[in-house]
Amino acid sequence: MEGHKEPLRVRVAGSHTNYSLSEMDDFHLTRALEKPRQLKTERKRSFDERSMSELSNGYVRQDSFLDMAHSPGSRSILDTPLSVRNSFEPHPIIAEAWEALRRSMVFFRGQPVGTIAAYDHASEEVLNYDQVFVRDFVPSALAFLMNGEPDIVKNFLLKTLQLQGWEKRVDRFKLGEGVMPASFKVLHDPVRKTDTIIADFGESAIGRVAPVDSGFWWIILLRAYTKSTGDLTLSESPECQKGMRLILSLCLSEGFDTFPTLLCADGCSMVDRRMGVYGYPIEIQALFFMSLRCALSMLKPDEEGREFIERIVKRLHALSFHMRNYFWLDFQQLNDIYRYKTEEYSHTAVNKFNVMPDSIPEWVFDFMPLRGGYFVGNVSPARMDFRWFSLGNCVSILSSLATPDQSMAIMDLLEHRWEELVGEMPLKICYPCIEGHEWRIVTGCDPKNTRWSYHNGGSWPVLLWTLTAACIKTGRPQIARRAIDLIESRIHRDCWPEYYDGKQGRYVGKQARKYQTWSIAGYLVAKMMLEDPSHIGMISLEEDKQMKPVIKRSASWTC
Repeated sequence: MEGHKEPLRVRVAGSHTNYSLSEMDDFHLTRALEKPRQLKTERKRSFDERSMSELSNGYVRQDSFLDMAHSPGSRSILDTPLSVRNSFEPHPIIAEAWEALRRSMVFFRGQPVGTIAAYDHASEEVLNYDQVFVRDFVPSALAFLMNGEPDIVKNFLLKTLQLQGWEKRVDRFKLGEGVMPASFKVLHDPVRKTDTIIADFGESAIGRVAPVDSGFWWIILLRAYTKSTGDLTLSESPECQKGMRLILSLCLSEGFDTFPTLLCADGCSMVDRRMGVYGYPIEIQALFFMSLRCALSMLKPDEEGREFIERIVKRLHALSFHMRNYFWLDFQQLNDIYRYKTEEYSHTAVNKFNVMPDSIPEWVFDFMPLRGGYFVGNVSPARMDFRWFSLGNCVSILSSLATPDQSMAIMDLLEHRWEELVGEMPLKICYPCIEGHEWRIVTGCDPKNTRWSYHNGGSWPVLLWTLTAACIKTGRPQIARRAIDLIESRIHRDCWPEYYDGKQGRYVGKQARKYQTWSIAGYLVAKMMLEDPSHIGMISLEEDKQMKPVIKRSASWTC
C-alpha cells in the first residue's frame, strides 16, 4: 500500500473552481436505485458471451455449469445458512467472513460505495488502509454480485467514474484525462453532517506512480456487473461509454512502440513497489488484453465508438500473437532460448530480442517440468524476466489470452510445482524471490520486500479467487479445493492477514495488516464459485473464434 495522503480539493477539468465531492452533484447515487433495463434473452450474443461448452476442443470439462447466462437477483447460500444444496456444507468461518466484509463497507451520503483495504484496529498506523482501492475492491465487488447485492458495485462504478473526470496533477504535470484513481477516501463531518471524497491518482503513492491497472479493473468490473445483473443501462450510459473511451485513449495511443504490449513503470499495479517489473509486465499485459475484450463487448458501434472498436480488434490480434509467442515459456522454448545465437541482424533473426542465453537463471532449468509452461514476467530488448507471476498467468487463462493448450500447461505447472508456488498458504505472488546483491540493485534495498516477503515471493490469500476461477475454467476444480483447504486450515486463526512470509508461506507477514478485506473477499468468492461454478461467467471470457487458429511462428523463428 502507498503512503498516507493529505486531504485535497480538486479542480474539475474544464473549470476554474475548486470543489470537494460533497459539492458536486453530477452523479447522484440515488440513480443506483433506478430499475435496471434487463438483458433480452433473444439478444445476439457477442463473441465473449457464448457458452464455454461451445468450445470444440473440450478444454472446459464442466460444460453444463459454465453457461454465461446471467441470473439477476440470485443469492448465494453463503450469506444465510437457511438451506444447503448439492450437499455443500458451509465452512464455519464463512459467517465471520461475511460479517468482516460488511464491517469494511464505506458509505457516502448513506449509500455504500466500496470497502476499505483493511479493518485492523490493532495497528497503530492507519496509513492508507482506510481507503477504498480500485484493485482491492474487485473481489469484494464479485462477492456482493455473486450474493445478489449489486447496488454497492454500481455505486462504486459511478463514483470512480466521476473521479476520473477530475483534473489530476503531480507537481506541475497534468495526468491523462482517462486515468482512474488508485484509491479514494470518504471524510465524514459530523458537525456539518456532510460527506467529502478525496482521491489519490498516484500523487501520494510511493514513487508517485499512476495506477495503470485501475482503469483495466474498472472496465472488467463493469462487464462483471452487466453479466451478473443483466442491467445494460449502466454500461450503455453516455458517462460509462465516455469513461471507457478515455481509458482506451491512454493505452491505444500511437507512439514510438514497436510492440503491441503496454510500456509501464515499476509499481503501477498490485506490485506497487520497486520490484524490477518495469517494461512490459505480464500482469498489465493480461489485464490490458482482458479489458480490451470486455470493452469490445460493451462499446456502442456509434460514431464515437466505432473507431475504438476497430482499433481494439487490430490491437487484440497483434497482442495475442505477441504474447503467445514471445512471452510463453515451456520446456521446448526454454531449450531453444538456451541454444540461441546472439547479435543477429535483419528480419531473419531467430533471437529477435537478443536475449543472452547466459542470462537464463539457474533455477529455471530445474523449475520447468517436461509438461507445463507459463507466461514469463517480462520481455523487452535484451531482457527476459523468467519469474512466475501468479496474477498475470491466472488472468491470461480467464481472458483467453492463453490458448486452451497453454491454459492447461499453466495448470500442469501449478500441480508439478505445488510446493514452490503454493506451499502451506496460497498463493505466491511471484516465484522465486530475489535476494542478496540482486535484491539490493532491483529493489533499492527495500526493507518491506525482503526475501520471501510481501511482493518478493510472499504468499497472498487474495489470489485464491483468481486461482479458483482459472481452475474451474480449465476443468481442474480439485486444485482449487486443495488450495481452499489450506486457506481454511489457518487464515481464520491468523485474523485474515494481508500476506504471509517464508518460502512455504508459513508465517504471517512481518508488516501484514489483519482483517485485510481482499483476503476475506477472495476467500468468499472462491467458495461461491465452487458452490455455483456458473458465477465464473462474470469474470471469464471465451477464446475469440477469430483468434482461435493455432498461432504459428514465422519462418524467422525456425532454425
